[in-house]
Amino acid sequence: MNQRIKHPDRKNGLSILQAAEREMQYTLKLPITEDSAFNVIRNIYECFRMLGDASLISKGIVSQDHIEQIRELENMQVKTERPIILIDTLRKLRHNINYYGYIPSKAEAEDAISIARACFNPLLEFVKKNITK
Repeated sequence: MNQRIKHPDRKNGLSILQAAEREMQYTLKLPITEDSAFNVIRNIYECFRMLGDASLISKGIVSQDHIEQIRELENMQVKTERPIILIDTLRKLRHNINYYGYIPSKAEAEDAISIARACFNPLLEFVKKNITK
């Protein structure tokens, strides 16, 4: 865990949230094919990571790794249609794509979309509420 504490930055946190929301809306509109699976999975994961980052930054915590950002989401008491812990499987999948040349399938992209549809908006609203209170 590589964390350092600095001043809470709610404005930056909200900016990151808006970017994550915009990118997720775009990604969910992409056609799902064997060729697009690579980008769909990476984009969806990145949007979740950004939610965790926004939450940490708004608390004044600067994280240097993705694991801490995903753990931030996993610790949130949010009701979702699928378990939040599945986001970590997206992190591992994205890692294999980026660093080991793994080529994801259309089915894996469809599962990533299912996770996004089930978890993203509840987490987004929870983080947004915590930042703006």
